[in-house]
Amino acid sequence: MLKLNHIAKTFNPGSITEKVALADVDIHLNDGDFVTVIGGNGAGKSTMLNAIAGVFPVDRGTIEIGGRNVTALPEYKRAALLGRVFQDPMTGTAAAMNIEENMALAMRRGQKRGLRWGISSTERQMYREHLHMLGLGLEDRLGSKVGLLSGGQRQALTLLMATLRTPKLLLLDEHTAALDPKTAAKVLELTEKLVTDQHLTALMVTHNMKDAIAIGNRLIMMHAGRIVVDVSGERKKALTMHQLMELFETAAGEELSNDRMLLS
Repeated sequence: MLKLNHIAKTFNPGSITEKVALADVDIHLNDGDFVTVIGGNGAGKSTMLNAIAGVFPVDRGTIEIGGRNVTALPEYKRAALLGRVFQDPMTGTAAAMNIEENMALAMRRGQKRGLRWGISSTERQMYREHLHMLGLGLEDRLGSKVGLLSGGQRQALTLLMATLRTPKLLLLDEHTAALDPKTAAKVLELTEKLVTDQHLTALMVTHNMKDAIAIGNRLIMMHAGRIVVDVSGERKKALTMHQLMELFETAAGEELSNDRMLLS
């Protein structure tokens, strides 16, 4: 479902601020894989997701999504293949529009727009059914402005919108980091349900090592723009946080000293 073939990206090459963000990243995801991605600040996690989404071109290598080479495609042409949820709950929705209007935009992602009446009664009922699954009462607030929702409600809505048209790949960039622990747990539970029920292929960046171990069928750790740990299946299920830190130290050749990762 996803193939990153030796991709590399350097920002500001040849200058004093040169930064090698990705260095020969090579990874293949099968249909239905739920991969958690961890690593310290500047490890290349978000850069990898941005490269997949087409936010910027890569310097070297190829990117395939669902068997299609998208390396040369701009971001908007990849929209039909991808769903994405960002760290900031305010990023994935239009605050001035109401809930049903936001969902209608998500429903038409990657499609040509016409001049027909925006939202049919059948479509509106479908939105209510999807929102009911969230258990947040939003199905009775279709006309409410999204800007009036709490961060957790808005992030749950963004997640639902990202999966409304089943994407080839779901990208989750620390999508619970800005939420309080209780709300984050609710959004993670919803994430697992949507990924499982729709048999989605997903990449989830997180700083929480406990979540990275508990969620999904595969775990990747990045360091200095490279993948240094890749575990899956029964080996991942049996991992402890201590073993994961040992794996990193062995693969990266240095101690895991990122406070944010250790504290989370």
